[in-house]
Amino acid sequence: MAAVQGGLVDAVEEKDIKTEPSSDGTGNNNANDAGPPSASPGSSAPSAGSNKSAAGAPEDQQTLLAVLQFLRKNKLTESVDILRREAGLPEDSPDLKADDSSGAGSGAAAGSGDAEGGDASALLSRVTASSAAAAPPAPTKASGEDQPDVNVVLSAYSQQGDPKLYPVYYNGLKRFIESVLDCHRAELSQVFYPLFVHMYLELVYNNFESEAKAFFDKYTGDQECYYEDDLRILSSLSKREHMRGNETLLDFRTSKFVLRISRDSYQLLKRHLQERQNNQIWNIIQEHLYIDIFDGMPRSKSQIDAMSGSLAGEGKREANKAKVYYGLLKEPEIELPLDDEDEEAENEEGKPKKKKPKKDSMGSKNKKQDPHAPSQTRIPLPELKDSDKLDKIMYMKEATKRVRLGPDNLPSICFYSFLNAYQGLTAVDFTDDSSLIAGGFADSTVRVWSVTPKKLRKVKSAADLNLIDKESDDVLERIMDEKTASESKILYGHSGPVYGISFSPDRNYLLSSSEDGTVRLWSLQTFTCLVGYKGHNYPVWDTHFSPHGYYFISGGHDRVARLWATDHYQPLRMFSGHLADITCTRFHPNSNYVATGSSDRTIRLWDVLNGNCVRIFTGHKGPIHALAFSPNGKFLASGATDGRVLLWDIGNGMMFGELKGHTDSIYSLRFSRDGEILASGSMDNTVRLWDALKAFDDLETDDFTVATGHVHLQDNSQELLLGTYVSKSTPVIHLHFTRRNLLLAAGSYNP
Repeated sequence: MAAVQGGLVDAVEEKDIKTEPSSDGTGNNNANDAGPPSASPGSSAPSAGSNKSAAGAPEDQQTLLAVLQFLRKNKLTESVDILRREAGLPEDSPDLKADDSSGAGSGAAAGSGDAEGGDASALLSRVTASSAAAAPPAPTKASGEDQPDVNVVLSAYSQQGDPKLYPVYYNGLKRFIESVLDCHRAELSQVFYPLFVHMYLELVYNNFESEAKAFFDKYTGDQECYYEDDLRILSSLSKREHMRGNETLLDFRTSKFVLRISRDSYQLLKRHLQERQNNQIWNIIQEHLYIDIFDGMPRSKSQIDAMSGSLAGEGKREANKAKVYYGLLKEPEIELPLDDEDEEAENEEGKPKKKKPKKDSMGSKNKKQDPHAPSQTRIPLPELKDSDKLDKIMYMKEATKRVRLGPDNLPSICFYSFLNAYQGLTAVDFTDDSSLIAGGFADSTVRVWSVTPKKLRKVKSAADLNLIDKESDDVLERIMDEKTASESKILYGHSGPVYGISFSPDRNYLLSSSEDGTVRLWSLQTFTCLVGYKGHNYPVWDTHFSPHGYYFISGGHDRVARLWATDHYQPLRMFSGHLADITCTRFHPNSNYVATGSSDRTIRLWDVLNGNCVRIFTGHKGPIHALAFSPNGKFLASGATDGRVLLWDIGNGMMFGELKGHTDSIYSLRFSRDGEILASGSMDNTVRLWDALKAFDDLETDDFTVATGHVHLQDNSQELLLGTYVSKSTPVIHLHFTRRNLLLAAGSYNP
């Protein structure tokens, strides 16, 4: 049972697994036998130097000793005598003494004589768990147990056997997997990495340093290349003292490594381990692995590699079955003013009515309710102010002049190079209307520039504001102090490098997150700090405003993303689940969901309403630094240090595209305003444009099965690549499409 935990198979399947031979790995087929386990004279155990008084498998002997110790402890001497006679143990057997538990030190090599004094109770608890696994499943447990037992986690590495046998076990499994049919080999090879890590950690934990080093050196070459960074960290853990307080190790011990395996492949593995009575490996599978079994054809090596690479294996299929309302919210009905036609008449000197059908179609589009959209009141959103309505009107005017992009009509690109940025540029953002640009710097400052002829001005002092006629038509101009006009402003307040910045949709506020553990909200009217949000204990790597304003998200080194509202100094939601730093955050266009990318090489989608994780995407081979939702909210693009862009279908939780071409980390992704083009910016000094529309069309015709998790990625990156644009020596750290689909890029020039 422990090999398939969490209820990812239905009740019937789980019952089938539980009632098969006992999970103790002895090969005893009497899984439902309530009597004491009897020794099997014909069995051969892979233990060395075992001097048992009765023939039988080591695990049988462990069980007998543990039961006898339990009976003696409870003064059931008559039962002890009966059981001893049945098992053929001599009455003066030294193994029955309560203080001699060395013969039951491990599930792999009983009698190795190296267990610690307190292992009897640990052994008894393990035998009890083993017996529970062998018993018929209770109906109430059919849905699964997601959380591992705390005691099992804490004592995970104290139950070990003869270290000399570890290479024997690993080699035996390796020879078996190499001998199976090709269709099963790729799936079963997934077991190597988690087994290698846990065996190594057990050796280190139990002070077998030389054996651990030899084991690591011998088998580290068998592991997949995308675990290289993890193995480098693992190699530094050569002593028991190194393991204390190590976050990577703690993550690996407390989270189950998820393997997705077909039923046929799983049965092959299980049968092999039970026939060989390879209990050490079976115990690791029980305690530290989560086998996600599916019915159907085994996956190929390329299909497995596409989804592998994260710190904790693949995402569970069950985790991606929740309903996601990815549609857009209904736009408020705002009529365009009539003077728009007059402007067109002046500009084009007649025939302005060509623009009319566009406006009508836009208006009708906004009135339709998306069937996949959440209700307007699912989460409370701020009401539109008059200034917001004016901005919507401006946006709609700009949209009528928007350039339609495509393979034959690529966007122009305007690159903003930060010259002489000795302060160290770490983050960039543009306002939605592209009128302002802000940069975060390593010297703890935030700088804001106007990219239009209109200069930045502060609001007048309170004394001067009292002298203004508040009824005048140009009151908004009068409140601004012309004496303070300048092309840029510097914002001081952080005490560490600024790693993330984000403008509010209404351009009145700016968020910045820093190494000092705070997120600050700045007013762009007074250019002062309004609030310092303190909740993170470590550096905050990224922050992002909701498309509707009011809410914002932050994520950092503490591996927890926090949802905030501008008028609350405490977070509204805390999204916990990542196993490493949260490196990038992004709001869904409908503001009901938040995506987070992490150094654990996974992307998670969180529901703002209840805080649940509704999607887990795995497939990247390096930390994720860029996320972008398509304008229709249905798709997500992600970029990482592995130089790849992956495309995800949010509705069914599947990867459907891989864009290869960049040679360095990707730090920015952006869809064009209508979603036809995807732009990616990288540390390789290039901007690449991809045909997103073709990638989405391929998805609709692609025949993959969501139920089994089979992903068929086409190697069509070159077909989808529309253009590569190289800067002289400027890494691209931010991209932004204007309302008319001009692409803006930004980065710091590196001479």
